[in-house]
Amino acid sequence: MTDPRTDARPPYAHALGAAAAALTLYLVTLAPTIWFWDTSEYTATAHIMGIPHPPGNPFFVVVGRAWSVLLGLTGASVPVRINLLAAVASAGATGFLFLVAHRIIRGWLAGDREVGEVWARRLPLVGAWAGAILASSAYTVWNQSNVHEKVYTISLLTIAAVSWLAIRWRDRKDEPGSGWYLVLAIYLMVLGSTNHLMSILPAPALGMLILLERPRILLDTRFLARGFLAAVLGLSLMFFLPLRSEQQPRINQGEPVCESMVGAAVAIYSNARAGCPALAANIGREQYGKPSVFADPTDMSGNTPRGIGLVGHQLLNYFQYFDWQWARSLSSDSTPGNSRLPVTLLILGLGVWGLVVSVRAGPGIGLYVGGLMATLSVLLTLYLNFKYGYSLAGPEIPQRMREVRERDYFFIGSFHLWGFLAGIGIAGAWRWAAGRVPNPRGFALASPILLVALVPVVLNWSWADRSDDWSARDWAWNLLHSVEPYGILFTNGDNDTFPLWYLQEVEGVRQDVSVIVTQYLYTEWYPRQLAFHTAPERQRAYEPTRGSPDGTGAFYPAPTAPPTRAVTLLSASEMGQVDSGFLPADFTVTLGGQPVRYQQGVFLGRGERMALAFIRDSLGDRPIHFSSSGGLSETLGLDRWTVRQGLSFRLRIEDLSEADGVIRASPQLGGDWVDIDTTLRLTREVHSYRGLASREIWPDRASVNIPFMFYYMYLQLADAVITAGGEEAFARELMAKGDEFLFTYQGGVMGGVGGG
Repeated sequence: MTDPRTDARPPYAHALGAAAAALTLYLVTLAPTIWFWDTSEYTATAHIMGIPHPPGNPFFVVVGRAWSVLLGLTGASVPVRINLLAAVASAGATGFLFLVAHRIIRGWLAGDREVGEVWARRLPLVGAWAGAILASSAYTVWNQSNVHEKVYTISLLTIAAVSWLAIRWRDRKDEPGSGWYLVLAIYLMVLGSTNHLMSILPAPALGMLILLERPRILLDTRFLARGFLAAVLGLSLMFFLPLRSEQQPRINQGEPVCESMVGAAVAIYSNARAGCPALAANIGREQYGKPSVFADPTDMSGNTPRGIGLVGHQLLNYFQYFDWQWARSLSSDSTPGNSRLPVTLLILGLGVWGLVVSVRAGPGIGLYVGGLMATLSVLLTLYLNFKYGYSLAGPEIPQRMREVRERDYFFIGSFHLWGFLAGIGIAGAWRWAAGRVPNPRGFALASPILLVALVPVVLNWSWADRSDDWSARDWAWNLLHSVEPYGILFTNGDNDTFPLWYLQEVEGVRQDVSVIVTQYLYTEWYPRQLAFHTAPERQRAYEPTRGSPDGTGAFYPAPTAPPTRAVTLLSASEMGQVDSGFLPADFTVTLGGQPVRYQQGVFLGRGERMALAFIRDSLGDRPIHFSSSGGLSETLGLDRWTVRQGLSFRLRIEDLSEADGVIRASPQLGGDWVDIDTTLRLTREVHSYRGLASREIWPDRASVNIPFMFYYMYLQLADAVITAGGEEAFARELMAKGDEFLFTYQGGVMGGVGGG
């Protein structure tokens, strides 16, 4: 018998319109280029079909490359094309959940005899539209959709599509062939897992729905065989990793090369429990040493059980991120309990109302939606087992026990879903406010309730807008051009590395520079790759025509000859023998004719030892630079010979007090040596500061050291000018320029230091 709640054709045109509206929002605020963290890594790997950090994300790389090639016909830049992929994926997710929300409200109204047929048609559309607006403008959803910082927007699309398939199966389970809805859902989740494991999060809710509505389908051999084949086919995309890795792309993280496809298949289909070791390590993310969900992540030994206090903090951390979603600009404070709270509680209450409506729309529907929401929020929080929140933890919690950045992006699915639940709640509130027997006049008088859906659009815009943000690209430009031709640049982590990779691999800028991530030197694969790619026959040439912003000239003259050897003379077997440990005896290495002594008992990690070998083998053949004055150079005792040259610090093993144009900054400013002439020329002729200076909001406090580095550079430059006897007026000009970056560092007009 036909169910009157489901026989109507779903409003696909409205769903498409909601997706288009969300896409328009993202297009208006779309980033013109990359952002920090993983954005530039993913953009670069999609462009060259490389291997990003484990687990490798082959679905994103393959789809990103195909998408980029197709959009190349538009003339858009590569980063804009990849950012558009994020925007379209999120907009598509909004379209699918629009259909789910509409179905929920329609099912709920089927039992409401007081609502006439006209309003029974209108109210589900209005509620679904309200949900679409709230969901697509939630801060994290919006912030991840106008720049491809992570791969999670594709997973968001997968979750939404699977949810619609689950509801369609529930409504049509008695029809022949309805099992194909579930088979397709299985395929999408498994295929999506090759993008990110977030894609399989609908599985628990889908399983509960099946057990409630039709458990006997789990005994259907045809359904089981189809589901199994769908899973096998979906996972087959993982073979991209060993096949592409063996070709040695420039970005080849984890180097998941396998001796045979049989070993690769075992690693893939056993979920990294056996088979090809390198691929299994990549799939299992062994590089990161993630502790058990039962262990305290703040204890590196992994022997301390996870305490109830930390669990409570993790749940509060989730609420902190939930609090950001609906009115971010009302307070620059990152912690909850400020002027955002009334709006947060309002949306929270409306979402709970939406959950109640979902249950009333049908037990199976309520079970699926409630189960999915619980999985995407509470269960995911418990599974991820993060350290103390980056900005939530108090000053008594040391930095090593906190997350290195905010992790709100992991919960993008829950914020998106809650936006729709709140939209359903708005429909319920509108229906209630219209009166016991609603009529057009009652709905009209109650219509101001609908304006709640617009609150995030208005109050998140200033924080989510990326339409004129060139900061990461210009940061990379400035740092790369601080390095001399064929130089080595030792970097510290994501933010001073990935944007450089983007600039080199996508824009082809300063490909001669060998960017070396110190932390990756601890791995077995990375030093081998560096030696391979920097061998003379594979060393990329310095191109002077790419040396200035307008591409017309070169800041550095071209050297007479390229390097004659790779960055290290160590063989692969010798590199494999380097390990971390305390020195058993005094050790001396000669660099540039100067002995550098390390005393017995000093601890040197594998990364520091590999870096020291690279420096030893490259001196005289390649300039050596560091991205900061401390860190590696200080650990190796080389900071006494480092000279600021723009944003980088060049290793110059000589008597710097006698070097022309080199002045030592005051001890209060670190006492670094500064090459005044070169740094001044770089700031005037090469550097670009779009989105870095005098910025109103720098929302990501975890990367605020980026504008601070420019402030510090100008401060040291002004100090060096005064020390060298230069004009005080000129020094004041430099300090005033530095203050523009200090303004950004402090959060600008709306994001002050109290922002976390």
